[in-house]
Amino acid sequence: MSHRNHSADPVNPTWELPDFDVLELRRSLLNWYRRQGRDLPWRRSREPYQIWIAEIMLQQTQVKTALPYYQRWLNQFPTLETLAEADLQQVLKAWQGLGYYARARNLHACAQTLVREYNSTFPDTLEDVLKLPGIGRTTAGGILSSAFDLPISILDGNVKRVLSRLIALPVPPKRGLKCLWALSDRLVDPPHARDFNQALMDLGATLCTPKAPECPRCPWKDSCQANLLNLQSEIPMREASSPLPHKLIGVAVIWNDRRQILIDKRPAKGLLGGLWEFPGGKIEPGETVEDCIRREIEEEIGIAIAVEDHLITLEHAYTHFRVTLQVYHCRHLSGEPRAIECDEIRWVTLDEIDRFPFPKANEKIIAALREGVGNR
Repeated sequence: MSHRNHSADPVNPTWELPDFDVLELRRSLLNWYRRQGRDLPWRRSREPYQIWIAEIMLQQTQVKTALPYYQRWLNQFPTLETLAEADLQQVLKAWQGLGYYARARNLHACAQTLVREYNSTFPDTLEDVLKLPGIGRTTAGGILSSAFDLPISILDGNVKRVLSRLIALPVPPKRGLKCLWALSDRLVDPPHARDFNQALMDLGATLCTPKAPECPRCPWKDSCQANLLNLQSEIPMREASSPLPHKLIGVAVIWNDRRQILIDKRPAKGLLGGLWEFPGGKIEPGETVEDCIRREIEEEIGIAIAVEDHLITLEHAYTHFRVTLQVYHCRHLSGEPRAIECDEIRWVTLDEIDRFPFPKANEKIIAALREGVGNR
């Protein structure tokens, strides 16, 4: 019996799955879940709206980070209709700090679609759910199994790790997705799909962790190929990674003579779309930070400024690159600000600034401004 039989597809090969006792795997996992499963607020609900919000928040975000956001979100947008009717800026502000802001924009767009096209009712078929903004196969499976107990599989990061170890997948999960989806499809328990999928996620989150998995406590330890072969630390295999590109950014905190600060709103689409920020841009080779800031402000907003004191230097990492932000106090000299490369511009006081949604790195700039405001 081998699961290392490669298909002809070099990009997404498949393997013969081990001849597991599927009924026993289901039974042991569900028994473990009844004793050890996490008590999470969205699991106390069968309301599709509440489950959908949780599933979107948990994309790329750990449970402990999402929990306070989840409760605040439901307090502010308790129903599908209240979310659909909200202004996008309110939605982005409620999401501020969670990152991956396309999720918030998709939630808002999806809510409007559900109200407009589905009579404010969440659909209960995979085909319809996959048509909605921001919902892929794993998120759809999580919603449909949790809200409607439908036997639809999932494959989030935790589940990929559990299943990769279960069959000792000999390639990184990205190259074995076809095999992992087939295994998830095969394992999901039709009468108990809700609990089974939640148990699978909990197994990865609590025992089958990336480092130092607690194999002796695992309900699948006697079937897990990685455990039996002592390969837990090697599986899942990792893709070779390249260093993240590093960008140097000059950022301007521009003051006018009324003690107001200039902020601009990023274009609706793209990275951090719809969020507000302090203007600036990439420092070109051979360019000083001060020259960069003056050039960027003239190109983006059409005004002349004086670059004055250094405020703060920040390091921040995104998924595909990292940045160093060199932030300077600046003084408006001449010209009327125009939204040349942004969607909107505003002069605001430091007291007013919290009304606007900002990216996480900019929150540190605001904090630094508040600490030093008495010095200006």
